Amino acid sequence: MTCKLPRVSAADVIRVLERAGFYLVRQSGSHKIYKNAEGRRATVPYHSGKELHPKILKSILVDADLTIDEFLDLMK
Repeated sequence: MTCKLPRVSAADVIRVLERAGFYLVRQSGSHKIYKNAEGRRATVPYHSGKELHPKILKSILVDADLTIDEFLDLMK
């Protein structure tokens, strides 16, 4: 069963990506680009203190090949 997307900040998403094996490759302005060992790339728009729009979060999850349930498990 899929859950509703949570409202999270960019810092929360970055924490989850790092737990999932991603590491910071570079930063271009306010966008932080992360990669994993398989070569998958996920770009996170970083604006401290602001929540990400659900569509942006969904896009990051698709890029990182994570399901909503996996994301929620890694948030814990």
